[in-house]
Amino acid sequence: MPESLQKLSRELEDLLVARNLRGMRQLQLALKPGYLLRSARLIQDNPGTVLIGTGFPVTHTFETDGPVGAIALYQGLSAIGCKPVLVCGEPLYSALVGQYDCLRIRDNELEQAPRQTRELLDEYRPSLIISIERPGLSAQGRYFNMRGEDITERCACFDYFVTDSDLPSIGIGDGGNEIGMGKVFNALQALSIIPSRTACDELVVADVSNWAAYGILAMLGKLRGEDLLADIQPLAILEYLSALGSVDGVTRENTLTEDSLCFSAGQALLEQIRAISNGVNVQP
Repeated sequence: MPESLQKLSRELEDLLVARNLRGMRQLQLALKPGYLLRSARLIQDNPGTVLIGTGFPVTHTFETDGPVGAIALYQGLSAIGCKPVLVCGEPLYSALVGQYDCLRIRDNELEQAPRQTRELLDEYRPSLIISIERPGLSAQGRYFNMRGEDITERCACFDYFVTDSDLPSIGIGDGGNEIGMGKVFNALQALSIIPSRTACDELVVADVSNWAAYGILAMLGKLRGEDLLADIQPLAILEYLSALGSVDGVTRENTLTEDSLCFSAGQALLEQIRAISNGVNVQP
């Protein structure tokens, strides 16, 4: 593994948790460095259909954090010849299905979820599973938001796509209650949250989950010798989602923000990632 790639991965990993909004900088210490690069390699080595689970229910709609990054991944993976599919419950599914290839998972059917998951895996035959800001089952077998509220009745189950298959998986989160966080379950006990027990192969943490997608795409671009972030426009994606009824996960308001941060924060970070990545020359 080229040292320059490993160094770049670690630099971007640190950048993604620099604000430390919800303790992700401390949680990062429980992860083996280089997880952005390893996640990019999983994508590179597993072309084909990629299922991207996203959508965290807030009140009776969906939050901006998660879908923005999922759409960025969808665009980036489509550009390299993969077949991404966005997997979500309602109302996000109906909001996105008109423009993207989407798969609906059902709410309130935890008992049937393993069987339904197997049927969908057999139908789609994916090569890779990605979860970005998707609620993960707790030790109690329920879903909880950042406020400790039980949201199980409004939350479709994506966990079994990760746990009940032998497919490689990437989990992305920013708080501790998302799919994938079970990989560092012991470290989560220091956070003020009801954590997820669902683990994954590679966990990527960030101050805002959307931003982790940019880090993964940057590393994937370096592996391929192309800039996969050049055409990603966070503001345009936020405006698209806002028109469909999204809300900020923290404020619960329909604004062009991610976890209470102005869209400009994500845009600035994306440009910073591009600048850092484009300044690194990788020798073949």
